[in-house]
Amino acid sequence: MEKLKLNMETVENVLIDFIKEEIGKAGFEKVVLGLSGGIDSALVAALAAKALGPENVLGVMMPYKSSSKESVEHAKLLVEATGIKTELMEITDMVDAYFEKNPDMDNMRKGNKMARERMTILYDRSAKERALVLGTSNKTEILLGYSTQFGDSASAINPIGDLYKTHVWELSERLGVPKEIIAKKPSADLWEGQSDENELGFSYNMADRILYRLIDERYERSELIEEGFEEWIVDTIIRKIKLSQYKRKLPLIAKISRRTIGREFRYPRDWGI
Repeated sequence: MEKLKLNMETVENVLIDFIKEEIGKAGFEKVVLGLSGGIDSALVAALAAKALGPENVLGVMMPYKSSSKESVEHAKLLVEATGIKTELMEITDMVDAYFEKNPDMDNMRKGNKMARERMTILYDRSAKERALVLGTSNKTEILLGYSTQFGDSASAINPIGDLYKTHVWELSERLGVPKEIIAKKPSADLWEGQSDENELGFSYNMADRILYRLIDERYERSELIEEGFEEWIVDTIIRKIKLSQYKRKLPLIAKISRRTIGREFRYPRDWGI
């Protein structure tokens, strides 16, 4: 779609500078991220390696026993391509201990538990390495609420949170992310056979075309229907955006004082003290 086109050379330079500046402002030199074998984490790792040097990037692979074998294989391909440091940390024993005490858990609850377990590992590794955690959620996922709050949505900074999935694919090709990763079906790999697009009920390409119009161009629902988009898809996407707003905000603080954090007090962290 022509409207979604970006100058990828400019995007690459902006994101590399963003990582350098934001990590440096916080007083850090290193970053940590989860390597799932998917395209989002692969792109973030490639950007971080360019921004900070591969020796300052730690990618942690955290498979569960039902995770696809190719997830770890693809993560290793990315490590070979970028030269970043890596660590393998199985989460099976950690989460199975909890699952055994809660036998009624469905796949969604189990997936959320695994996502949050992985994030606790990343934050522990960030303390050990004196590094910041990089986010790997793209704009499409964030807008649709397709993430686990305080799980894969947690991070110190997120380089790709303003890139739609369409852009992630394009920029990944430019940065030399292995073709096996780019070509695979998007999946959070939370359970065997899980697929993002099967869960959503529509493709990322379709979602991006609608989201771009809704968010970037402020289209009305009626205008999207007039353009020929299926009504049920448009309504589903609008509903997902509305219902997931809480995931895109810091916890709301009840207002008591004259200057409440997140309302009147919104100074950036580098405001001068």
